[in-house]
Amino acid sequence: MGDKANAHPGAAGRATSADHPASVRNVVLVGHSGSGKTTLVEALALTAGAVNRAGRVEDGGTVSDYDEIEHRQQRSVQLSLVPVEWGDYKVNLLDTPGYADFVGELRAGLRAADAALFVVSAADGVDGATRMVWDECAAVGMPRAIVITHLESARADFTEMTRTCAQAFGADDPDAVLPLYLPLYGEQGPDGHAPVTGLIGLLSQRIFDYASGERKESEPGADQLPLIEEARNKLIEGIIAESEDESLMDRYLSGEDIDFKTLVDDLERAVTRGIFHPVLAAAPAAEGARQGIGTVELLELITGGFPTPLEHPAPAVTTPGGTARPALACDPSGPLVAEVVKTASDPYVGRISLVRVFSGTLYPDDTVHVSGHGLADRGHEDHDVDERVGALSSPFGKQQRGLTRCGAGDLACVAKLNRAETGDTLSGKDDPLLMEPWDMPDPLLPLAIQAHSKADEDKLSQGLSRLVAEDPTMRLEQNQDTHQVVLWCLGEAHADVALERLRSRYGVQVDVVPYKVSLRETFAGKAGGRGRHVKQSGGHGQYAICEIEVEPLPGGSGIEFVDKVVGGAVPRQFIPSVEKGVRAQAAKGVAAGYALIDVRITLLDGKAHSVDSSDAAFQTAGALALREAAADAKIHLLEPVAEVQVLVGDDHVGAVMSDLSGRRGRVVGTEQASGGRTLVRAEVPEIEIGRYAVDLRSLSQGTARFSRTYARHEPMPPQLSDRIREQAGDAS
Repeated sequence: MGDKANAHPGAAGRATSADHPASVRNVVLVGHSGSGKTTLVEALALTAGAVNRAGRVEDGGTVSDYDEIEHRQQRSVQLSLVPVEWGDYKVNLLDTPGYADFVGELRAGLRAADAALFVVSAADGVDGATRMVWDECAAVGMPRAIVITHLESARADFTEMTRTCAQAFGADDPDAVLPLYLPLYGEQGPDGHAPVTGLIGLLSQRIFDYASGERKESEPGADQLPLIEEARNKLIEGIIAESEDESLMDRYLSGEDIDFKTLVDDLERAVTRGIFHPVLAAAPAAEGARQGIGTVELLELITGGFPTPLEHPAPAVTTPGGTARPALACDPSGPLVAEVVKTASDPYVGRISLVRVFSGTLYPDDTVHVSGHGLADRGHEDHDVDERVGALSSPFGKQQRGLTRCGAGDLACVAKLNRAETGDTLSGKDDPLLMEPWDMPDPLLPLAIQAHSKADEDKLSQGLSRLVAEDPTMRLEQNQDTHQVVLWCLGEAHADVALERLRSRYGVQVDVVPYKVSLRETFAGKAGGRGRHVKQSGGHGQYAICEIEVEPLPGGSGIEFVDKVVGGAVPRQFIPSVEKGVRAQAAKGVAAGYALIDVRITLLDGKAHSVDSSDAAFQTAGALALREAAADAKIHLLEPVAEVQVLVGDDHVGAVMSDLSGRRGRVVGTEQASGGRTLVRAEVPEIEIGRYAVDLRSLSQGTARFSRTYARHEPMPPQLSDRIREQAGDAS
C-alpha cells in the first residue's frame, strides 16, 4: 500500500505477460474529459521506469501516441492499454475517454478491469456522469479509489475536494471515502499560491517529499503533527469500522494504539472488498524529475490494495446454444475463455484485437472458436466460426511488443482475427463458449450519409462494416423506407470520429445529408377512383378499366384488398393484377411520395377486352385508379411517434418535461426511481427527437438517459404536413 515504509522499486524492463494471475493488476481510469487521466498514466509509466524523463519510450514515441484522431481533436476517443511493471507485479492501466460520446470505450475498460481509479480534477470537481459510473461500479462491487489531480491550479483545495468526493461517492457511508495522505506544500509564490511538493502519510506519519525530483522520506516536524492528527484519527476510525476484526474498534476506543501493519492489512482488505475508497493526490513530475508526486504511493495502492484477477468473479458463460456452464475460474491451465474488449485497425498490421483472458492461456497461432455477441440489430453479425490467431503483443504507445503467451487474468493484443469483433468470445474450438455480454448504451443520434463520389460508393460498404466491427455502440441501418444509409451514434463527437475514421483509415469520403423519418400516408375518408388504361398502336393494344373505392381503416391495419366485382366485368385472372397494381402504387405513395397504409381498397367494377387486356394493363389501371381516388380525397400524412423514457435527476425533471412539451410530446406519466431520479414517460413524434441525444445531455448536464421505441404512426399537424407536401412537389 502507498503508505508502507519501503516502496517497491520501479522496473525499467519491458512489461511482459505475467506468469501468474496473482501478479497482475487490471485497473481502469475513470473521469471526465480533462481530469488528467492520460497525464496520470504517463506519470505512472515514468515512475515505473517504462519511459524516460522526457516521457519517451525507447523508439522515441510516448505512451499517449495512440491515435491521430485523438491528436487532432485534443481529447481521448478510445480505450488505451498501458502495461507497466512495479516490483513483482504487472499493472495494466486502462485509460478511458472522459467524454460522454465514448462511453462504450469506458464500459469496455470496466469489463477488462478488476478495479477502478476515479480521477477527479481539483479545479473542476465531480460531474454527474462520473457519479453515475461510480454507482455502476458500486452495483457490481468493483473496488474503487480516488485520485485528485490538478493541485497546481490556483483554485485547488485538497481538503474541500476530499469533502466533495465524500459527498458525491459516499452517499451510503461518507466515512468510507477518506484521504490516505495530505498534500505537503512548499513556499508561497508571489501570487500567494503554495505549490504541492510532496505528501504526508497519515498512517505512517511520514513525509514523502518530491521537491528534488526524487521521492525522499523523512519524519514530520513537530509543527506538522497537529495538522495531521485529526485526519489520521478519522482515517483509522474509518478503517476499523470496515475491519473484519470486530474487536479492533473496542481496542481502539479503549485507548490501545493499533499497530501500523494491522491498519495497513485491514485497509488493503477493505479496499479489495470494495467497501473502503481511499483518496490520494497526484501530480506529474517536474521537468527533469524521475517521479511524479504521489505516483509511488498510487502504484503501492494498486499492487497492495486492489484485487488480483483471482479475486474478481468472471462473467457468466454459456454454450453458443444458451446452455449454462459452471462459473469460470481464473486458472491459466483451465479451458480457454477470452473476450475481445476492443477492436482497432492498423494500416500496416490490419485488425488488432485487445483481449482479456479470463481462463486458460492463449498462445500465438492457436486456433480458437469465435462466438458471436448478439448485436446483429446494430449491424454486427453473430459469429460461430473457428479462427487462427496471429501474433500476441503488449502495446505501448504505437509499438506492439511481442509476447509468447497471455495467461488468465492478463490482457494482450491479438493480430489477424479477421472475423472477431468487440464483445466476441474466444474459446477452445472443441468446447465453444459464449460470455454474457456487457451493457452497451443504445446509439440514439442518427447520421444519414451518402458516398461523395462513385469511387467512394464502391468502398462504402466495406468501410462501414469495418467501422461498426470496431465499435459496438454504433448501429448501421439501411433504411428501406427512406433509402438512406444511417449511422446511429452516441453524440456529435462520436459521429465526427466515425466520419474521420471512414476518411482517414478506410479511404471513404462521405457527405452528411438531412435525416429522414419514415412518414406514411392514409385516406381521411372514403373516395372513389376510375383507372382507364386504353392504348391502340398496331397489333395488340392495351385495354383495362377498373373502378375502386378506398376507405380508411384503424391504425396498424395495413392495406386490405377486397373484390366485389360481379358478372365478370373484370375477368378472374386479372383481379390479382389489379391488386398488384394498387399495392405497388400504395408503396410509392399518392400525395408526397410516402407509403400508403391503413386503407381498404375495394374493386367494384371494370371492363376488359378479349384480345387487348393483359396482366400489365390491369396493373397500370389499378395504379391509375388509386391515384385518381387520392386526387379527389383528403390525404393525411402520418408521422412515426416514439415512446420515450427519460431517466433524469429530480433537479432537472421540470426542464425535461417542458422541453418534451415543446417537441409536441405528451407526457403520459412519471415515477420515482432510485438515487434521486425520476423516470419520465412520454410520446413524442420522431421528427422532433432527431437530436434529442445531444439536447438532453446539455439540458441535464450529462446526467440523463433516454430510450425510444416505435409506438405508431399518427396524423401530422396540417401546417407541417402542407410544408412537407410542398417540399415533395419542389423536389419532383
